[in-house]
Amino acid sequence: MDLAGKKIVLGLTGGIACYKAAELTRALIKAGASVQVVMTEAATHFITPVTMQALSGQTVYTSQWDARVGNNMAHIDLTRHADAIVLAPCSADFMAKLVQGRCDDLLSTLCLARPHALPLLVAPAMNVEMWQNPATQRNVAQLKADGIHVLGPGTGEQACGETGLGRMLEPEQLLEEIIAAFQQKVLQGKRVLVTAGPTFEPIDPVRGITNLSSGKMGYAIARAAREAGAVVTLVSGPTALTTPYGVKRIDITSARQMHEAVMATVGGNEVFIAVAAVADWHVSNASTQKIKKDQDGKTPALEFAPNPDILAEVAARHDAPYCVGFAAESERLLQHAEAKRLKKNIPLLVGNIGHQTFGRDDNELVLFDAAGHVALPRAGKQALARELIAAIAVRL
Repeated sequence: MDLAGKKIVLGLTGGIACYKAAELTRALIKAGASVQVVMTEAATHFITPVTMQALSGQTVYTSQWDARVGNNMAHIDLTRHADAIVLAPCSADFMAKLVQGRCDDLLSTLCLARPHALPLLVAPAMNVEMWQNPATQRNVAQLKADGIHVLGPGTGEQACGETGLGRMLEPEQLLEEIIAAFQQKVLQGKRVLVTAGPTFEPIDPVRGITNLSSGKMGYAIARAAREAGAVVTLVSGPTALTTPYGVKRIDITSARQMHEAVMATVGGNEVFIAVAAVADWHVSNASTQKIKKDQDGKTPALEFAPNPDILAEVAARHDAPYCVGFAAESERLLQHAEAKRLKKNIPLLVGNIGHQTFGRDDNELVLFDAAGHVALPRAGKQALARELIAAIAVRL
């Protein structure tokens, strides 16, 4: 679990987005964290302490005068063993309090009295005009300058009926951001390009040739790179996966479209990780209309032509980034993977047995470089992705 053993103080301020805090609490606990909820008086008008206590399994605090704390210093005691404070939702008023150092209730006093090294993450939630107001934007800039993590906001329809920036991020997006806050920023400021998923080579408008890649490993790597502080672009074949929060995604279908997207994007990237299962050939005589069954039972004669070798072409550039390839083999992994690394002239190649990983949530990897090879034992794909990103950072 990504947050195993972590202690999170979850602060709720006044706003309709308080309803999302209920699902966020469940998600944090499912990820392994314990959640201590603290609410402002305004927040209790939107969701009850009883609800948050039932979901978190812990007493909810709403008053700085709460006598249940032995020394009557909840603003001190609640943070001394915490791993992070998360304010979700964080109203415009409460952001102003944080900037000015005001502490007139338990939550604001708790934030001001938190240990210097304790991370504070705020998820703004307000009307679009309130968010765009110069005063709010000055406060956001100051929060960031003070080392406070500002998560979002998102854009979309708001409870007031208006549309725009100011929506609190969705619980699953906030969970990704909270997990990311605990990851080492080993690629801070680096630009990383990742390819993921299968490609689809059309035979006619309704049929095609593809493979069993789900895209899960590539998406996990894109997320791990972003968690490590990188600016990440993901070129993706057809998948049903949700784009990792904060990652720019470019959708393609065929290998030639992926080649075009990569070549248009790769310049300026320090790292290129080619995870996608790219088709080696495309149908050169694909039909523009659906191929019908012949009355005499003959099958269509398909002709094939090679697709561009995206990884080899990127590695051969004069401004080539650090290139990482993937090899999904069905046998003789050690021999085939090392041969592929040498042929494509890349510093690092990641091998696995394709039919033992496609579509699954776990994987096992072998890293090949000039020094030899090292195995990463079977684990969840997200955990392996973080190991791989750490290995790439060391090699950089």
